[in-house]
Amino acid sequence: MAVKKGQLLELFISDMAFGGKGIAKVDGLTVFVDQAVPLDRVMARISKKKKKYAEAQVVDILKASTLRIKPPCRYSGYCGGCKWQFLDYDKQLEYKRQHVVDTLKHIGLIEAVEVQATIPSNQIYGYRNKMEFSCSDRRWLLPDELQREDIDKDFALGLHVPGTFHKVLDIRTCLLLPELGNQILDDIRTYMKNSDAPVYGLRSHVGFWRFVMLRHSAAYDQWMVNIITATEDRMQVQPLADFLMRKYPTIVSIINNINSRKAGIALGEYEILLAGNSCLKDKIGSLEFEISANSFFQTNTQGAEQLYAFVKEYAALSGSETVLDLYSGTGTIAIYLANFVKEVIGMEIVESAVSDAENNCRINDISNCRFYLGDINDCLAKLTVGPDVMIIDPPRSGMHKDVVKQILTMAPPRIIYVSCNPATMARDLGMMKNFYRLLKVQPIDMFPHTYHIESVVQLEKK
Repeated sequence: MAVKKGQLLELFISDMAFGGKGIAKVDGLTVFVDQAVPLDRVMARISKKKKKYAEAQVVDILKASTLRIKPPCRYSGYCGGCKWQFLDYDKQLEYKRQHVVDTLKHIGLIEAVEVQATIPSNQIYGYRNKMEFSCSDRRWLLPDELQREDIDKDFALGLHVPGTFHKVLDIRTCLLLPELGNQILDDIRTYMKNSDAPVYGLRSHVGFWRFVMLRHSAAYDQWMVNIITATEDRMQVQPLADFLMRKYPTIVSIINNINSRKAGIALGEYEILLAGNSCLKDKIGSLEFEISANSFFQTNTQGAEQLYAFVKEYAALSGSETVLDLYSGTGTIAIYLANFVKEVIGMEIVESAVSDAENNCRINDISNCRFYLGDINDCLAKLTVGPDVMIIDPPRSGMHKDVVKQILTMAPPRIIYVSCNPATMARDLGMMKNFYRLLKVQPIDMFPHTYHIESVVQLEKK
């Protein structure tokens, strides 16, 4: 059968692909079907046709898979936040492990490695300690809202429809956010709608209100509110901050970031402290960290503690090691390991992250960590110490091949590779497999109801 774009086909979903899409076959052609799970029989429309594969969208579920569950969120299937909410959680864990196995095999050409069962998240809802919500002057309507005349179509505060920059759902309740966060968000929505300042247009780039970022401290049950606006106007934002501080005793910080650039990111060119403290405090284990409005912190606090525990276990520390932590960020892994080693040296390209790392060392009375600021490639070239253990926690894009070459030249006895992207992890490990044995891979689920998976890999020099 010749498959064409726009064609409507009845498909049986046989497997799950990395990226969260179901797999169907049409005369040997692989079709990736969004919003489908294995054992579904669906009517789907082809949205893209390439030489070796096609993509499709579900139009109707003819026979639902036994793996399907009813998602508790009314935005499931429309919002880009939870692609797998309709998939049984135990099956999510199985597929995530299989994705790690498959990418190691097909990208890294690595098969003889022990991939453990996925460690589940302690919480599968309310686990995110940070959420960003976009403002828009065009609200994307759900099917049951299309005919309603009482809905304001010129305002939205919520999350994007997948694959779009200008379509925003007006999210009243996000199940990934601790419940009080939804109440805070709703009060902010009401204030913005009733204010004199216009909401930002994602096409026109005209308007005032741009984003709302909420951060939650799992350890102290406290909140930071970050209001991102296109211009500075204290008269507009200060009354909102004062109102929130009066109503919610657990809000300890309210920040106003100013972003006048067209780029759709919730990051300001500068920030103004409107109320409370400039930072939020949270803990990983017994260690305390200060989190500023724009600093990086693992979004699942309990999951981060599980992740770091495996890093420590796989590193097999005796107390005498010099540890090199590449892509050290705000220093959370370095500080977590500091009391169990002789010294930790961190390397990070983002100046504010290094500043946060040094501050977090002071907070936790850690004196055996030092951090190099700069490109990893340049920092490695200047290093005069041979590490006993190397921790590699790269961004989603993985490592540059020149960095891999330098690591192989340094040849540390043990490497612990931490990954949030199985594909780039498999690529990087494939470049190292002739020099290092892969002993174990431990997937850890820090993002329930998404296809994303963290992995910790234990490597030993051959």
